[in-house]
Amino acid sequence: MPTPEFILALREKVGSARLWLSGATAVVVRGHGDDTEVLLVRRADNGEWASVAGIVDPGEHPQETAVREVAEEAGVSIEVERLAWLTVTEVITYANGDETQYIDHVFRCRWTGGEPHPVDGEASEAAFFPVGRLPSMSTRHAEQVRIALANHPEARLG
Repeated sequence: MPTPEFILALREKVGSARLWLSGATAVVVRGHGDDTEVLLVRRADNGEWASVAGIVDPGEHPQETAVREVAEEAGVSIEVERLAWLTVTEVITYANGDETQYIDHVFRCRWTGGEPHPVDGEASEAAFFPVGRLPSMSTRHAEQVRIALANHPEARLG
């Protein structure tokens, strides 16, 4: 999905200035024990493997964003189990000079149906990977997965 309309409207007013936005990341888990798998998508913009993530629309609950984004990007259905990590990303500077920073709600989610496949063009691939054979990911994305898989009942803050 392209940049949300509300962001484009904000950019008309603030130019490239840093936007403080809410994001949601869905670490989707399927199976149990040695059969546990994690859903990852290969991002179309940079080729990196990552959990599905997206911008929270105005008035939308972050857990609804996680469910919506997984359906839009990977074509599967999920249930949010819990908030695993509430964190703030580094400043992201895009090629056009726009800056953003996100308060990221990282959710542990349970797969409920469907086979992963790229849907909206944000991902070039979508697949489940065994926990012991995850592809190379950035430190931030690997940490999101690690924290969600730890499955602590309380959310990590910071």
